[in-house]
Amino acid sequence: MPAGPRAPASPAGVSLDRTKLLAARLKATGSHPYLASALYSLTVVPSFEVPTMGVDRHWRCYVSPAFVDATPVPALAAVWIHEVAHLLRDHHRRAELLPSAVRHDHHRVNVAQDCEINDDLSSLPAGAMKPAMFGLPDGRLFEEYLGGIPATPHPPQCGSGAHGVPMPWESSAAARVSPAEAGAIRRQTAQALRAHAKARGRVPAGWSRWADEILEPTIDWRQALTGAVREAAAWAAGAVDYTYRRPSRRGAAVRGVVLPSLRRPMPRVAVVVDTSGSMGDEQLRAVLAEVAGVLRAVGIGHNRVAVLSCDADVHAVRQVATVGEVTLEGGGGTDMRVGIERALQARQRPQIVIVLTDGLTPWPPTAPSAARVVAGLVGDEAPSPPPWIETIRIPSR
Repeated sequence: MPAGPRAPASPAGVSLDRTKLLAARLKATGSHPYLASALYSLTVVPSFEVPTMGVDRHWRCYVSPAFVDATPVPALAAVWIHEVAHLLRDHHRRAELLPSAVRHDHHRVNVAQDCEINDDLSSLPAGAMKPAMFGLPDGRLFEEYLGGIPATPHPPQCGSGAHGVPMPWESSAAARVSPAEAGAIRRQTAQALRAHAKARGRVPAGWSRWADEILEPTIDWRQALTGAVREAAAWAAGAVDYTYRRPSRRGAAVRGVVLPSLRRPMPRVAVVVDTSGSMGDEQLRAVLAEVAGVLRAVGIGHNRVAVLSCDADVHAVRQVATVGEVTLEGGGGTDMRVGIERALQARQRPQIVIVLTDGLTPWPPTAPSAARVVAGLVGDEAPSPPPWIETIRIPSR
């Protein structure tokens, strides 16, 4: 529930005004019809311990009878939407992915989550957390808000369905929604939102963005790049060769003869960096740092990596140990063909060529032999390279 004045404690025996509470839910479905299925999936659990309203990760909604008595129906309707938003946006799972140093302060996490939800909600009770209260812009995810949220002496208590930490007032006796059912509810809600937007044309920006992510999930480009490089490395390592550095154990059966053993070579990598005028130096260094992490994760050491700075010509070729050693020279036109060709002409020919570019370049007409090319296209509008190039799209921010 959004932070605000708490209702007086309910004395034992005071019952929940379900008529008022359900009237508020009906009002919520009237203003946000695409949320109807999700709102009616919540199980209401009256509780004298919960300060206002809160949810657990099993779609149980805990409600204070005193809070319902003290809150007008329009505000209660907004709180219904607020609480179901925590579950639809999978806040508890996202909270578990935070670094432990941040995750343990679940009150601060809850405030940031409320800011993500409340920026496009009206009629909330007084004191509801909104980004403007902290000098932050609307329209961000809670992970982006966290850095600007200070500790608060009056934290919200939205329950484990928000920050992921079980609260004393949560019960295991009431009906629950399974993770598989929750996934189906999210998808159904996203489809209903799309249909509503198409028919009516008016949907809050935060909800529209959420539906896009549910129906067309964005693959993290770092994971995609790691997978592409790992697959290319496995392909290159498949080219087995013989070596006498480690003699074959079968040689023990033949006196006086040393037999070679088979080896799977660790691939060499060339990173061709587009330093033309259309590429930002700061952005390139950030992407290079990620690429260095990918190569380490795959097990390719820096002594097997060459970095080439290239615009319409190749300006620098270096074996580097850290990203800080990379010299980004250039700033003219763009032609990644010369960078790829130069990389493949090296005395120690790479088996993997990673090209970081905005895509505004000509490409080689055919795939090189005995090498795989992976293109990291920086920017949302980057044109696609030829189909034989493994393509990873890197957002501009």
